[in-house]
Amino acid sequence: MHALSPWAVTASAELSENPAAIYEQPSAHFHFKVVAISDSIWVQAELPAGGRVSFRAAYSPGADMEVTRSKQHPEGIELELKSAIGKQYLSISIDQREKSPVLRYTTSLIPVKDLMMPSWPKDILFNGKNNNPEQTEGKIHASQFGTRTGFLYLTETRPKSATILYLQNLTALSGYAEQTKTSLGDTVGGQWPELGFSLPPSKEPLKAGKEVILSDAFIAFSEDPVDKEPDMIKQYLDLLARIYLLLPKPGTEYKHWPNILDNGLKDLIDSPGCWSQVAGHKYFNAYVSDYETPPEIMVQLAVLLPLLDYVEWSKKELEVMKTIKAGLPAFYDKKLGTIMRWLPAAEDKLKGEEEQKVPKVMDSWYLHHPLLNLSRLALKGDRTAKKLFLDSLDFAIRVAHHFEYQWPVFYKMDTLEVIKAETAEGKGGEKDVAGIYAHVMLQAWELTGEQRYLNEAGKAAKTLQGLGFEIFYQANNTAFSSGALLRLYKITKNELYLELSYMCLASIFRNVQLWDCNYGYGKHFPKFFSLYPLNDAPYTAVYEEQEVFCAFHDYLKHAEDVDILPSVKLLIAEYIRYLVDRAVYYYPTMLPAKMLEEKPKIGEVDPKIWIALEDLQDGWLKSGTVGQEVYGAGNAFGILPRHYLQIPGLPFMIYTDYPTSGFKARKGKNISFKILGDERISCRMMLVKTASKKIPEFQIYIKGKKEPLKATTVANGNLEYLIPGNSSITIHIYS
Repeated sequence: MHALSPWAVTASAELSENPAAIYEQPSAHFHFKVVAISDSIWVQAELPAGGRVSFRAAYSPGADMEVTRSKQHPEGIELELKSAIGKQYLSISIDQREKSPVLRYTTSLIPVKDLMMPSWPKDILFNGKNNNPEQTEGKIHASQFGTRTGFLYLTETRPKSATILYLQNLTALSGYAEQTKTSLGDTVGGQWPELGFSLPPSKEPLKAGKEVILSDAFIAFSEDPVDKEPDMIKQYLDLLARIYLLLPKPGTEYKHWPNILDNGLKDLIDSPGCWSQVAGHKYFNAYVSDYETPPEIMVQLAVLLPLLDYVEWSKKELEVMKTIKAGLPAFYDKKLGTIMRWLPAAEDKLKGEEEQKVPKVMDSWYLHHPLLNLSRLALKGDRTAKKLFLDSLDFAIRVAHHFEYQWPVFYKMDTLEVIKAETAEGKGGEKDVAGIYAHVMLQAWELTGEQRYLNEAGKAAKTLQGLGFEIFYQANNTAFSSGALLRLYKITKNELYLELSYMCLASIFRNVQLWDCNYGYGKHFPKFFSLYPLNDAPYTAVYEEQEVFCAFHDYLKHAEDVDILPSVKLLIAEYIRYLVDRAVYYYPTMLPAKMLEEKPKIGEVDPKIWIALEDLQDGWLKSGTVGQEVYGAGNAFGILPRHYLQIPGLPFMIYTDYPTSGFKARKGKNISFKILGDERISCRMMLVKTASKKIPEFQIYIKGKKEPLKATTVANGNLEYLIPGNSSITIHIYS
């Protein structure tokens, strides 16, 4: 039996009297009915096999709610409500244009007096056919944590009826949060059978006479009560994309990344706080002015590889790359036969103030991430990187076998003694390490052709079965895992690997923030579709975001000859689009000084240099609390080469905020490429001038369209176009 709140008991009693419907709308597998009781407006959804769920679309404490006006429209109904607390406006619609219907209800309030909001009921009640919530059961697959998307993904199991994805558009509630000085984190959740969103208790009052939105909920329904993991994962991705298409989304603005990169490159090279020197070699600090922590190999390579992307794109030489490469061999321990996390010559600086800040202690993913980057260098012909990579592989395999592909959080490299087994009690270790390990093994197989490495990749990948949304330990490693699993599928044709790839992606999209924090300091930077670095992190972080961004680009390219889910193409492309828009706000130079932490945990924050903050926080908290992240410097160097297409001999570049593929351009010839993503959403394409010369005569066509595209002239004489995703573009140059 489930314990119920007084709200649920009262609602069940009144709903059991079967109040007359204000509005009804049937669908193929569901039936929707809007009813009024003394304190609430409910949308009741009749589910297959006798299930029922009710959504409290409007509420007023007391028993005096009155419908004063109603107006039906093709997809729903508009209601005007009156009660002691003020006037409410409620819009209810049911979108049935696709297989999964989507219910949306939006409620606003004009308070009659200044109101303190001490508590508020949840807006979902599973109450069964007989309005008896205690006789229902269900499984919550995933839900909001912290300031991530305000969502619930669940299946009703008693009766076995349906699956729903509930998403509260928290962007719309920023006005409430701003007035009441509350956060919208952890506002969606609950215990069966009472779930959903409830307003956070106010610290300051809502002002009389000022309209404020109290709820903007989207609910997608599926008649399939999933119980198998692969089906559950695919359904989540499809339902999320279904809601995403209907969700109000903030606009984006063009950011001139060539200038941003130049600023970042100068400060990365010239700022003394970015560097330390050990045994005659210069190394990047992890954080600006962090001279206490010895150099880490992950940090050096996390900057070097994006710099390499930029050098290959620009055809320039950067002396700083030689400096970084010169110091890499010193990280190799000949006795253990592997690269080390901490520079051995400086390990004596470690003071043990944290579990991992001890000589020879390895954070499990820290071994594999540098190996992955070394393999990328090796595949490009770097001999030093190839030797370091190949010479470390046997150690990495020995560790994998020792832990049976289930890595702890920290272990000793010389003894393999476990220092910290689990991220939290009962949660296991770093579960996505098996995926990045598989990626490393695939790189080794590609480099050497040795079958044992491919075998290792497959064995590690299979251990990920059954992890579901719990696979996510660290965002970038989960993203690398998704790509490795897709590659394994392409090599072996084993569907299991494609299903596991989707599982990684679903876990990533479960850890994003599909809302904009427009309250407090959040008004100064966009946050829509940002990604959290760890499954329990309270902030978003630049390093993990830019690596996921790069991994997603690679994923779509590997998937071009694979029939992947349309929802995957859509969500990946949209994450990339919004990252390109908002990543510049990780630089403290773009933020007001009042919102920057003056005493960060590590090093110091210099608001005048273009080195990104590690962290952007909830709107009521200062950002940069961890420090200014030197190893997040790859931000601009990852974006520029992937979103600016250069045309030999012509005075402009092509910019798109969606990923592209198949770019072909020869002087005096047509230019062609494909914009990836989903045709149901459009992206920005621009011709960005690179010289004062006039852009030659041209016409731009989308494959399948007879008429050329028309441009909008924007700043600096650049030309802008709106292009559907999944489009083939041809540019005809006439002079």
